[in-house]
Amino acid sequence: MTWSFEVTPVDHPDAAQLLREYLDEIASRFYGRQITDEELDAALEEHHSKDLTPPTGAFLLAWRDGVLAGCAGLRVAAPDITELTRVFLRKAERGKGGAALLVAAAEDVARGLGATLIRLDTRDDLVEARALYARLGYETVEPFNDEPFAHHYFAKSLAPALPDRV
Repeated sequence: MTWSFEVTPVDHPDAAQLLREYLDEIASRFYGRQITDEELDAALEEHHSKDLTPPTGAFLLAWRDGVLAGCAGLRVAAPDITELTRVFLRKAERGKGGAALLVAAAEDVARGLGATLIRLDTRDDLVEARALYARLGYETVEPFNDEPFAHHYFAKSLAPALPDRV
Protein backbone atom coordinates (compact mmCIF):
# COMPACT_ATOMS: atom_id res chain seq x y z
CA MET A 1 0.00 0.00 0.00
CA THR A 2 1.57 3.27 -1.13
CA TRP A 3 0.35 6.67 0.01
CA SER A 4 1.30 9.92 -1.72
CA PHE A 5 0.37 13.54 -1.10
CA GLU A 6 0.37 16.55 -3.37
CA VAL A 7 -0.33 20.23 -2.81
CA THR A 8 -3.13 21.03 -5.25
CA PRO A 9 -5.20 24.15 -6.06
CA VAL A 10 -8.60 24.04 -4.32
CA ASP A 11 -10.34 24.70 -7.63
CA HIS A 12 -8.86 21.55 -9.21
CA PRO A 13 -11.71 19.11 -10.00
CA ASP A 14 -10.34 16.43 -7.63
CA ALA A 15 -10.01 18.97 -4.81
CA ALA A 16 -13.50 20.32 -5.44
CA GLN A 17 -14.94 16.78 -5.39
CA LEU A 18 -13.27 15.89 -2.09
CA LEU A 19 -14.30 19.18 -0.47
CA ARG A 20 -17.88 18.42 -1.51
CA GLU A 21 -17.67 14.89 -0.04
CA TYR A 22 -16.09 16.25 3.15
CA LEU A 23 -18.78 18.88 3.75
CA ASP A 24 -21.53 16.44 2.83
CA GLU A 25 -20.33 13.98 5.46
CA ILE A 26 -19.67 16.40 8.30
CA ALA A 27 -22.87 18.40 7.75
CA SER A 28 -24.96 15.23 7.49
CA ARG A 29 -23.39 13.90 10.70
CA PHE A 30 -24.06 17.19 12.46
CA TYR A 31 -27.73 17.31 11.44
CA GLY A 32 -28.28 13.57 11.87
CA ARG A 33 -29.68 13.26 8.35
CA GLN A 34 -28.50 13.42 4.78
CA ILE A 35 -28.31 17.07 3.77
CA THR A 36 -29.87 18.14 0.49
CA ASP A 37 -27.89 19.25 -2.55
CA GLU A 38 -29.14 22.79 -1.96
CA GLU A 39 -27.91 22.74 1.64
CA LEU A 40 -24.58 21.33 0.49
CA ASP A 41 -24.17 24.02 -2.17
CA ALA A 42 -24.93 26.71 0.42
CA ALA A 43 -22.46 25.17 2.89
CA LEU A 44 -19.75 25.06 0.24
CA GLU A 45 -20.29 28.73 -0.49
CA GLU A 46 -20.44 29.78 3.16
CA HIS A 47 -17.54 27.61 4.30
CA HIS A 48 -15.40 28.09 1.22
CA SER A 49 -11.79 27.00 1.01
CA LYS A 50 -10.48 29.79 -1.21
CA ASP A 51 -7.86 30.81 1.37
CA LEU A 52 -6.25 27.36 1.33
CA THR A 53 -3.83 28.51 -1.35
CA PRO A 54 -0.36 30.06 -1.11
CA PRO A 55 0.54 32.37 0.50
CA THR A 56 -2.44 32.14 2.91
CA GLY A 57 -2.50 28.35 3.05
CA ALA A 58 -2.30 25.10 1.10
CA PHE A 59 -4.49 22.16 0.14
CA LEU A 60 -3.24 18.59 -0.07
CA LEU A 61 -4.72 15.65 -1.89
CA ALA A 62 -3.99 12.13 -0.67
CA TRP A 63 -3.67 9.16 -2.98
CA ARG A 64 -3.50 5.46 -2.04
CA ASP A 65 -2.07 3.24 -4.73
CA GLY A 66 -2.94 5.90 -7.30
CA VAL A 67 -6.56 6.25 -6.15
CA LEU A 68 -7.80 9.60 -4.84
CA ALA A 69 -8.31 8.97 -1.13
CA GLY A 70 -8.56 12.20 0.88
CA CYS A 71 -7.51 15.74 1.59
CA ALA A 72 -6.29 18.22 4.18
CA GLY A 73 -6.14 21.98 4.24
CA LEU A 74 -3.86 24.48 5.92
CA ARG A 75 -4.61 28.10 6.73
CA VAL A 76 -1.93 30.55 7.85
CA ALA A 77 -3.27 32.18 11.03
CA ALA A 78 -0.10 34.13 11.88
CA PRO A 79 3.45 34.07 10.50
CA ASP A 80 4.35 31.12 12.75
CA ILE A 81 0.90 29.51 13.25
CA THR A 82 -0.94 27.37 10.74
CA GLU A 83 -4.39 25.85 11.20
CA LEU A 84 -5.19 22.33 10.03
CA THR A 85 -8.63 21.98 8.47
CA ARG A 86 -10.66 19.84 6.07
CA VAL A 87 -8.89 16.60 7.07
CA PHE A 88 -10.86 13.87 5.30
CA LEU A 89 -10.47 10.34 4.02
CA ARG A 90 -13.10 8.60 1.94
CA LYS A 91 -14.80 5.82 3.89
CA ALA A 92 -13.21 3.10 1.73
CA GLU A 93 -9.75 4.47 2.59
CA ARG A 94 -10.15 4.63 6.37
CA GLY A 95 -8.39 2.18 8.66
CA LYS A 96 -5.39 1.82 6.35
CA GLY A 97 -2.97 4.17 8.10
CA GLY A 98 -3.57 7.06 5.76
CA ALA A 99 -4.94 9.56 8.27
CA ALA A 100 -1.72 9.74 10.28
CA LEU A 101 0.33 9.97 7.09
CA LEU A 102 -1.94 12.71 5.74
CA VAL A 103 -1.60 14.75 8.94
CA ALA A 104 2.19 14.27 8.87
CA ALA A 105 2.30 15.46 5.26
CA ALA A 106 0.20 18.50 6.22
CA GLU A 107 2.59 19.22 9.09
CA ASP A 108 5.52 19.19 6.62
CA VAL A 109 3.71 21.65 4.37
CA ALA A 110 2.90 23.82 7.42
CA ARG A 111 6.63 23.95 8.24
CA GLY A 112 7.23 25.08 4.66
CA LEU A 113 4.71 27.88 5.26
CA GLY A 114 6.82 29.00 8.24
CA ALA A 115 4.75 27.44 11.03
CA THR A 116 6.29 26.45 14.33
CA LEU A 117 2.82 25.67 15.74
CA ILE A 118 -0.08 23.89 14.10
CA ARG A 119 -3.53 24.05 15.62
CA LEU A 120 -7.07 22.93 14.85
CA ASP A 121 -10.59 22.87 16.15
CA THR A 122 -13.14 20.10 15.88
CA ARG A 123 -16.62 19.15 17.01
CA ASP A 124 -17.97 16.93 19.78
CA ASP A 125 -19.34 14.33 17.36
CA LEU A 126 -16.04 13.88 15.46
CA VAL A 127 -14.74 11.40 18.03
CA GLU A 128 -12.44 9.63 15.57
CA ALA A 129 -10.73 12.89 14.67
CA ARG A 130 -10.15 13.81 18.30
CA ALA A 131 -8.63 10.39 18.98
CA LEU A 132 -6.37 10.70 15.93
CA TYR A 133 -5.06 14.12 16.93
CA ALA A 134 -4.40 13.00 20.51
CA ARG A 135 -2.55 9.93 19.23
CA LEU A 136 -0.41 12.16 16.98
CA GLY A 137 0.73 14.38 19.83
CA TYR A 138 -1.77 17.23 19.61
CA GLU A 139 -2.60 18.67 23.01
CA THR A 140 -5.82 20.28 24.17
CA VAL A 141 -5.56 24.08 24.27
CA GLU A 142 -7.79 27.00 25.15
CA PRO A 143 -10.23 28.13 22.43
CA PHE A 144 -8.60 30.35 19.81
CA ASN A 145 -11.72 31.25 17.83
CA ASP A 146 -15.45 31.64 18.27
CA GLU A 147 -16.56 29.29 15.52
CA PRO A 148 -20.02 27.94 16.34
CA PHE A 149 -19.11 24.38 15.29
CA ALA A 150 -15.85 24.26 17.29
CA HIS A 151 -16.00 22.41 20.59
CA HIS A 152 -12.45 21.10 21.03
CA TYR A 153 -9.16 22.84 20.33
CA PHE A 154 -5.78 21.21 19.78
CA ALA A 155 -2.25 22.38 19.00
CA LYS A 156 1.15 20.84 18.37
CA SER A 157 4.62 22.35 18.23
CA LEU A 158 6.35 21.70 14.96
CA ALA A 159 10.04 20.97 15.25
CA PRO A 160 12.02 22.00 12.19
CA ALA A 161 12.22 19.30 9.55
CA LEU A 162 15.37 17.22 9.75
CA PRO A 163 17.58 17.36 6.66
CA ASP A 164 17.59 14.23 4.54
CA ARG A 165 20.57 12.00 5.22
CA VAL A 166 22.89 11.37 2.33
